[in-house]
Amino acid sequence: MNLRTELTQLIKTRAGELGFSFCGISRARRLDEEASRLEQWLKEGRHGKMAYMENHFDKRLDPRLLVDGARSVVSLLINYYPSAAEKYTSPLKVSKYAWGADYHTVIREKLYVLTGLLQEKAGEFNFRVFTDSAPVLDRAWAVNAGLGWIGNNTMMITRRHGSFFFIAEIITDLEFDYDQPFGGNYCGDCTRCIDACPTGAIIGPRQLDASRCISYLNIELKDEIPAEFNGKVNDWIFGCDICQDVCPWNRFSLANTEVQFSPAGEWVEWSRDAWEHLEKPVFGSVFGKSALKRAGFKKLKNNVTFAGHSFIDESGYGKDSD
Repeated sequence: MNLRTELTQLIKTRAGELGFSFCGISRARRLDEEASRLEQWLKEGRHGKMAYMENHFDKRLDPRLLVDGARSVVSLLINYYPSAAEKYTSPLKVSKYAWGADYHTVIREKLYVLTGLLQEKAGEFNFRVFTDSAPVLDRAWAVNAGLGWIGNNTMMITRRHGSFFFIAEIITDLEFDYDQPFGGNYCGDCTRCIDACPTGAIIGPRQLDASRCISYLNIELKDEIPAEFNGKVNDWIFGCDICQDVCPWNRFSLANTEVQFSPAGEWVEWSRDAWEHLEKPVFGSVFGKSALKRAGFKKLKNNVTFAGHSFIDESGYGKDSD
């Protein structure tokens, strides 16, 4: 067995032992097939006020510009779907991925353990690890590594267990045995995600107007949420799971086994009143190690206030507050 095959078997075995659900590897190259799609998306302003999406265009397409001598992109998925015992009962909603500890920290630690194990076998090598933290087209690389396809909701979907996964990468100058890209799209003529999006952010199969996405509105957008979305955020104050919750493929989702992704603290049971009276020192102590800190105190409070507008739905009938 040659070293490349040994390293391939090692990284996939160890990744599973560290809690990663899937591991696929593709050759580092320029994603020419994504270039025109990304350019058009930006030109149409679908990224809203996420100006950083306009930066590093070439680096987003070519990992060899991120890591000198890069030969391989290792794509890893880790499940965050909660178990039946993990309940979220607060009337104001937070996306499942943010119930526990900040995934950036949890996953990064695992990636460094994994690269350390590789170094024991291969010696020193050049690499960088990524957890939604750099100009990397994670979903495209996951497809290239054979892990799944881009669904109509623009999420990366696996045939075995749906889409509730974080995606991470190791870009390195090591060579491996490469996986074949995933072939086909298994959404068919299903439009449940498109039909269910209350803000009309999914404008067609695999077409997202991020400027209308609830997750953009309550995390990325630093300005006030536009009045046109009054009554349409459905009580989501951080992120949104609607397009994943309605996806038929997620009936195959399995509970995650990472304890750090379990609900951390009593805030998952907070009443609407508790959210409304949240103060900055409490925000820091409760959410200091959570993904919610990304929004910041002021933004989260504004989201809570804006969610209160949803008491009156489009039909004009009042909604219950709890």
